[in-house]
Amino acid sequence: MIITRGWLQEWLDVSKISSEKITQTLNSIGLEVDSYEEVRIPEKVVIGYVKSKRKHEDSDKLSVCEVDVANEVLQIVCGAKNVEAGQYVAVSLVGAKLPNGLVIKPAKLRGVQSNGMICSSTELGLAKINEGIMVLDSSIGDLVLGCELKEYPALNDDIIEIELTPNRGDCLSIYGVARDLSAAFDLPIKEVVYSEQDGLLGIGRVLSVRSNDITDSSFQYRAFGIKGNFKIDLVKSLRMSVAGIAKECPIDSLLSYTTYSTGVLLRAYDGDKISKDGAKITFDIHKEKHGNCAIYYDKECLSLAGISQNDLARVCKSSKTIIIEASYTDPKVIAVATNEDKSLKGDEQVYRSSRGSEPNLSLGGDYIFNILSKMSDVSLYSGSQQLLINKEAKIVSFSIDEMNAIIGHDVPRNDAVKILKKLGFDVSLEQELINVKIPAFRHDIENVYDIAEEVVRIVGIDNIPSKPLVFSEKNRLNESFYNYKNRRVIRIKAAGSGFFECVHYVFDNEADLLNLGFKKCKVSILNPINSELSVFRPTLINHFLHSCERNIKNSRKSVKLFEIGTVFDENANESDNVAFLASGFINDASLLNGAKPKEVDFIYFASKVQAVIGKFKCEIPKEKIPYLSEFEQANVVQNGKVVGYIGRVDLGLEAKLDLPKTYVCELKFKELKFDDIVAKSYSKFPSISRDLSLIVPQDMRYEKVRECISLLDIKNLKSFSVVDIYTDKSLENHSSITIKFTFQDMEKTLEDADITGAIELILKELKEKLNIGIR
Repeated sequence: MIITRGWLQEWLDVSKISSEKITQTLNSIGLEVDSYEEVRIPEKVVIGYVKSKRKHEDSDKLSVCEVDVANEVLQIVCGAKNVEAGQYVAVSLVGAKLPNGLVIKPAKLRGVQSNGMICSSTELGLAKINEGIMVLDSSIGDLVLGCELKEYPALNDDIIEIELTPNRGDCLSIYGVARDLSAAFDLPIKEVVYSEQDGLLGIGRVLSVRSNDITDSSFQYRAFGIKGNFKIDLVKSLRMSVAGIAKECPIDSLLSYTTYSTGVLLRAYDGDKISKDGAKITFDIHKEKHGNCAIYYDKECLSLAGISQNDLARVCKSSKTIIIEASYTDPKVIAVATNEDKSLKGDEQVYRSSRGSEPNLSLGGDYIFNILSKMSDVSLYSGSQQLLINKEAKIVSFSIDEMNAIIGHDVPRNDAVKILKKLGFDVSLEQELINVKIPAFRHDIENVYDIAEEVVRIVGIDNIPSKPLVFSEKNRLNESFYNYKNRRVIRIKAAGSGFFECVHYVFDNEADLLNLGFKKCKVSILNPINSELSVFRPTLINHFLHSCERNIKNSRKSVKLFEIGTVFDENANESDNVAFLASGFINDASLLNGAKPKEVDFIYFASKVQAVIGKFKCEIPKEKIPYLSEFEQANVVQNGKVVGYIGRVDLGLEAKLDLPKTYVCELKFKELKFDDIVAKSYSKFPSISRDLSLIVPQDMRYEKVRECISLLDIKNLKSFSVVDIYTDKSLENHSSITIKFTFQDMEKTLEDADITGAIELILKELKEKLNIGIR
């Protein structure tokens, strides 16, 4: 987007603001300046008046002109085709040095003396406007003969090119950029003032508009006639050339100029081409299938709003009756239409309409009619025909504290409201709330974050004091992470204890499960893999047993397996279980065991499981597990909760599957205890052990003895455990168990008296509570 200082001055009084300040401000408000150029007319280039012109006697392409430069009349030989007597022109006097490095000197051209040069726009460092000389007019100011052109601000302008992001369609015009700068500089935008003259013919004589559809587009139509030569003045021609928007047809050029200046999309129709007999024209506006609008005359499509125009009614240099159409269409509608229908070949308007054009159609109409009203060869029609959408504007409500929390800086409420109003937002206050009505030209604004960004742009990011970063990282460790971590711990420990991990389907054999005593799942599988994998598994054990069977048949003598997997209850509620299996020998035959390895037993298997999951207790289950041996099965207890079971596979099941001695354990994963490892200090003093042999009834569980001793909470008692069980006929229905007690103090070496006192306390408690004593 290219703007010039002079063009910006039309909308905003920047006469007291330097161009450097303007570029700095544009950068600070998010309109990044891509380039900056100062255009200055050289010295000794003055205004001249062509008094006469005659053909060069020895050249068909040269003309000899008499040019009045106030203090003298110069004879200048000129090769431009468009030079004519009566023109005001730019004359480089002898001694002038032009931007291309050419120094003007007296010269003879085909024998005729030439004292100076009549210049084109490019020879003066300006944009190219034609193929000949630059003809001056009053648009640059009063034309005073002999006055240097460097004194005319309209020709000595500053050109600024800014880079716009796709969402800033509102700044694809001089007016849009000025609107942002008005908020930054706290200056008022100049209004376009157009007053219709009395006695003008009404537009109703030539045009009417109708539509039966509810559309997402707005239209405004005006009309004017051309009586003579339609010509655009010099300043506008130079600006259009700088911006690259000049057209071959001067009417189209004026529309492009107005659109570039105001942001309003304009099209022109040749009324005489539409209605050849001069009858009144009626435009029908229809909504197309993709939501965009089409303009029809007598069932012939003239254009698609914001997209394209056909050649049927396109204006040309000879057009006399002109109908101007100002339109606005929701950019989302344009985007959908052009993307959905690839046959729509859009013209240059699509670039603006898809990014958001100016919805205030009267702004564009008044602007161009203000220009046309100053042209002598133009007759205007009064009034307009329009079709406007009635769409509720989006409202975003927030408190100033909420916005300041987003910005990270306290912007006073009144300042924020003032900035938003300057930017074209409609703002109302309701107690602590600020209600902002989003204008149609800012379709990219969705929420309070976008509004906060607008305020920050104008305040200036450099004006917001920096704050040190506060590192307040939150704990992002959640249940999923802990489950993953605990699974990993189990896998590592199980592998370290000699178990091999296996993975099975979550489906199982229904007949096998019923034989093991499990209830049938109420949720059935509609398309099972096969008949052996037809139901959700309620346990990991069945798969384990069959995997063990396959390993044994493959001549494995020692099988140790584990799995962490999903199981389902009879209502198909899923949970995770951990299972272990040990079958056959403790290890393979080797020199270390004399080629006679021991078979696995309950104590060995339980110790291996304990090495993986941590310490646990075994309790006799209240209800027997049918697929385990009734003499070797127990509940696994951690933290006072039953977390699973452990035991030997039923002898009948072992025989059926041809399994050697086999033990299994299945635990509820979420019930397991996963404590962090805590480092504790240890005693530097020696420990002392004492053995006690107790006579206990054979039907008494050891856990009663253990619980009785534990409740004493003896300070220096570090541990105690059964080391021997002895029975003979002399003891009848009693047994002798030997318990080893280990004592240790953190601060001193224990003496016999300390140990004796503790042993006596234990014996006394056992006698009173359980009626047992030493052997």
